[in-house]
Amino acid sequence: MASNGVQQAFTEVLAAHNTMASSAPSAQKEQAHKYLESFQKSEAAWTATFAMLQSQEVDAAAKLFGATTLKGKIVYDLHQLPRSSLTNLRESIINNLVAFRAGPKPIRLQLCVCLANLAIQMTEWKDVLPVVVGTLGNDPDTLPCVLDFLRVLPEEVTHGRKINLTEFELSTRTTELLQDNAPQALALLIQYAQSSPSAAQNPQLLDCITSWMREVPLENIINSPLLKAVIEALSFAGPFEAAVECLCALVAETREVDENIDAIRTLYPQVIALHPKLVKAVNEEDTETFKGLTRVFAEAGESWSLLIARSPSDFRGLVEAILDTASLDKERDAISHTFKFWYDLKQYLTLEKYMQARLQYVDIYARLVDIMIAHLQFPKPESGDEKDLFEGDREQEEKFREFRHQMGDVLKDCCEVMGVTECLKKPYDLIQAWVQTYGPQATPNHVPDWQKLEAPLFAVRAMGRMVPSDENIMLPQLIPLMVQIPDHHKVRFQAIMALGRYTEWTAQHTDTLQPQLDFIMAAFSHSSKDVVRAAALSFKFFCNDCAELLVGFIPQLQQFYAQHLNALPQFSQDEITDGVASVVAKAPTSQIYQSLKLFLDPVMQGLVQIAQHATDDAQKKLVADKINLLCIFFEIVRTNVRPGTEHPAVKYCQEIFPVLGQMLTHFNDYIPILERICRCWRYMVLSYRTAMRPLLPELATRLAQGFETSKQGCFLWVTGSIVREFSSGEDGYDAEIAKDVFAFYESQTTTFLKILGSVPPEELPDLIEDFFRLAADMVLFYPTETITSKLMDTVLLAACTSLTLLKEEPLLATLHFLRDMLGYGRNMPPMSMLDQARQQVPEALQARVKALAMSGGLELVQRILTGMMYIFPEGSFADASGVLLDLFELNPQQTALWVQDTVSKLPPGSITTQETERLLNNIGQRIQTGDVRMIRTILQDFTNSYRRRNVAPREGLGRLEASRFRFAG
Repeated sequence: MASNGVQQAFTEVLAAHNTMASSAPSAQKEQAHKYLESFQKSEAAWTATFAMLQSQEVDAAAKLFGATTLKGKIVYDLHQLPRSSLTNLRESIINNLVAFRAGPKPIRLQLCVCLANLAIQMTEWKDVLPVVVGTLGNDPDTLPCVLDFLRVLPEEVTHGRKINLTEFELSTRTTELLQDNAPQALALLIQYAQSSPSAAQNPQLLDCITSWMREVPLENIINSPLLKAVIEALSFAGPFEAAVECLCALVAETREVDENIDAIRTLYPQVIALHPKLVKAVNEEDTETFKGLTRVFAEAGESWSLLIARSPSDFRGLVEAILDTASLDKERDAISHTFKFWYDLKQYLTLEKYMQARLQYVDIYARLVDIMIAHLQFPKPESGDEKDLFEGDREQEEKFREFRHQMGDVLKDCCEVMGVTECLKKPYDLIQAWVQTYGPQATPNHVPDWQKLEAPLFAVRAMGRMVPSDENIMLPQLIPLMVQIPDHHKVRFQAIMALGRYTEWTAQHTDTLQPQLDFIMAAFSHSSKDVVRAAALSFKFFCNDCAELLVGFIPQLQQFYAQHLNALPQFSQDEITDGVASVVAKAPTSQIYQSLKLFLDPVMQGLVQIAQHATDDAQKKLVADKINLLCIFFEIVRTNVRPGTEHPAVKYCQEIFPVLGQMLTHFNDYIPILERICRCWRYMVLSYRTAMRPLLPELATRLAQGFETSKQGCFLWVTGSIVREFSSGEDGYDAEIAKDVFAFYESQTTTFLKILGSVPPEELPDLIEDFFRLAADMVLFYPTETITSKLMDTVLLAACTSLTLLKEEPLLATLHFLRDMLGYGRNMPPMSMLDQARQQVPEALQARVKALAMSGGLELVQRILTGMMYIFPEGSFADASGVLLDLFELNPQQTALWVQDTVSKLPPGSITTQETERLLNNIGQRIQTGDVRMIRTILQDFTNSYRRRNVAPREGLGRLEASRFRFAG
C-alpha cells in the first residue's frame, strides 16, 4: 500500500500530466509544466514513478512519463538514495521490464535505459550481462527486453558524461561493461540470429549489431553469421530499414581503408550484389527500398573513395552503381545521398598522384553532368497551368529549389574533374539544340518546352564560379547565344543570373560587355518582378567587376540609376547602388567629389522631400532606406589623398552632414532612422579615417546629444569606430584629438551609467552589448586612461549587473571586456600598440587592475559561477570560465575563498557535501602545485554537472503539449 505522501504525489502528477495533454488554457499548462519539472527532481519521484508504472488506472502516456522520469532520477539523482538500496532498485526495474515485456515498446525501452544507467553507476555490480540474460533471456516473451538492453547499453555508456562519475571511474566502468562484455555480447547475438529464421529478420537484432559495432572487432562481425543475417534482411520489408542502418554502419567502420582492407574485400562483393535491386525497386515503384539502397551505395562510396582513386578498375562497379542511383531517381528523393560521394571522390581525383584514375572516370563524370542537367528541369504540370508548376505542392517546390543548388555544387565537382570547357560544352549543346528545334516557334507569349532551355542555363550559372577568366573556347560562343534567348520569364531570369556569374570573365573580354549590359538593363522594364530583381543583382556584379571599364560612362549610369531607382524594391535599390558606387570608387580622385554629387544630390533631395512629410512608420522607414543608400556609397567609395590635401569625399560629407544632423534631431524616436544615420557616419569614419578631423567636433556633439536623448546603442558603436581610427598612431596621430576622444568616451559612459541605474538591464541588452564593446576598445587603445579613470569602479559594477542577462551577445561583450581589462593585471594585455612596442604593463596599472579585482571579485565570482550553473547560454561558458581563471591567476587564494562562499549559498539538496569537498580540494591542489589553469576545466565540469542535474529540463516534458502518445504493442 502506498504511503499518503506517495499517493498525493501520484495523484498530483497524474492531474498535471492530464492538464498538459488536454486543451486547457496556456496558463494552466504552464503551471502544470512547472509542477512536473519540480516533481522530476524531487525525492518523492522515486516511489511515485514506480507507483505510476504499476497502477492499472494510469494510461500508457503517463506511464511513459513515469519511466522517463525514473531514467532522469537514475542519471542525475542517484545520490538521493542510500547505496544499500541500489540492489532493490535494480530488481524493481527488472520486475517492471517483465511486466512491460509485450510493450508498449517506448516504456520497455525507457526501462532498459534506466537499467543501463544504473549499471554504469552501480560499480559493485560486476556481472551485468549474466544477470540480465539469466533473468530475462530464458523466456521467449522477455527476450525483447534483453535485446533492448543490449542495444542501449553501449549507447548509454558512450554518452555517460551526464553521470556523476569521475573520468577514471567512467573509463574503468566503460572497460568493464563494454570491452570485457564484447565477446559475450557477440556470442549472444550469433546464438539468437541462428535460433530461427524469424529471429534473423528481427530489427532488434540488427539494431543490437549496430550498437555493439564499435566494441566488437569488426572482423569478428564480418566473419560471423551476423553478416549473412544483415544482407538477407535487406530482402524483407520489416527489417529493411534496420538492415540498411546496420550495413551502412559496418561500411563506415572501414573508413580507415588501409587498416580494414580485408574487411573491405569481404564487404565489397556483398554491396555490389545489391546493384540489380535498384532497377527492381524502380520498376516496382518501391521508393523506400530505392532510398535505402542508395544510402548503402553512397556510404560505401564515401568510405572507400580513397581506394576508388587508387584502384579505379577494381571499384568502377561501385561508382557506376552510385551513378545509376542518380539516373534512376526520377522523383529526386534519394539523389541527395550521393552528393557528398561525388565531392569526396573529386577531392582525390584532382590530385596529381591520381591523374590516371581521373582519366578513367572522366566518362562517369560526363554522364553525371547529363544526369544532373536532366534533374534540373522544372516539372511540366499535368494541368497545363504554367503559373503553378508544382500544382499547389509548396513543400515539393521548396525541396526542388534546394536540390537544384545542391546539384549545382555537383556540377562544380564535375568541372574540376572534366575541365570547365568540356563541362560548359554540354549545356551549350543543349541550348543550341533547343534554339535549332524550337527557336523558330518561340514568341514572347509562347516558348515551347522552355524547361529544356532553362535547365542548361541554370547549369551554366552553377558552373560560373569554376570558370577562369581566360576560358576562350566555350564562353565566346555561349555568351552571344544567351543574350538572344526568348523572353520567357523563367528563362530570362536564369540567363540574367548566369551572366552575372561571368562578370570577371567579361572584364577580360570587353567586346562582350555592351551586349550583356544592354540585355540586363533592358530587363529592368520587364513585367516579372523576379526578372527585375535578377537584373539588379547582375547589374551590381557587372559594375563591381567591370568598374574600370565603366568609369567613362558615369553620366549615363547616373541617368539609368535615377530612372529606375525608385521603381525597385529596397534590396534591389541597395544592389544597384552598390554597383554604381563601385564604378565611382574607380574614378580619378579629381572626379570623386563631382561624381558623388551627381549620384547623391538627387538622393538627398528626394530624402529631404520624403522626410518633410514622413509622419507614419511606412514613410519613416522609407527615409531610413534612402539613408542606407548613402551608407553604401560611403562604405564603397574609398580613396586615398596626400596628408594636408582636402579629401573630396569628406568635402561632400561636410555638405550633407547638417541635413543628417537635423534628421537625427527630428526623428529622435524612430530607431531605424537613428541607426541608419549612425551607420552612415560610421562608414565615413571607417572609410576616410583621420581625414574626417574637420567633422570630428560636430560629430562628437551630435553623437553625445543623440545618445543622451534616445538611449540607443547605435551611437556607441559609432563612438567605437572613432576610438579605433583616432587612436591608432597612424596618419599624423594627434595627442589633442586623442584627449578629446577620451573625454568623449567619458561623457558617453556617464550617460550609459545613468541609464543603467534607472532601467533594468534585461530591458537594455543591445545597449549593454554596444557599451561594453566600446569599453573593450577603450581598454585596448587607452588602457592607462580608461583603467585608472574614476569611472572604472562603477563600470565594473555595471559589468556585474550585466552578467544577469540571459542573452548571449551582451554577455559575451561584457565578458570580453572583463577578460581584456583583467589581462593588464597579469601583464597579459590584449593585442594593442602596447604589445607591438613590446612594452611591459606599468606596475601602477597592474596594481590598479588588481585593486579593481579585489574590490569587485566576490560579486564577479558569484555572478559568473551561478550564471554558469543556472542561466548563461552555452556559447558564453568559455569566456565566463576565462574570467574566473583570470581572477585565480591574479589572486588564487582569495578567489578560492570567493568560490567557496558562492558554493556554500547554493540551495540545500542541490549539491552533496562530497561534491563540495571534491571541488574545493581539487582547486586547492591546483593552487598548491601552481597548475592554476586546470582550475578552469574543474569549474566547467562542476557547473556543467550541476546544471544538468538541477537546472536543465528533464526528458518527458517537451512532447506532452503536442498530443497524447500513440503506442504500438
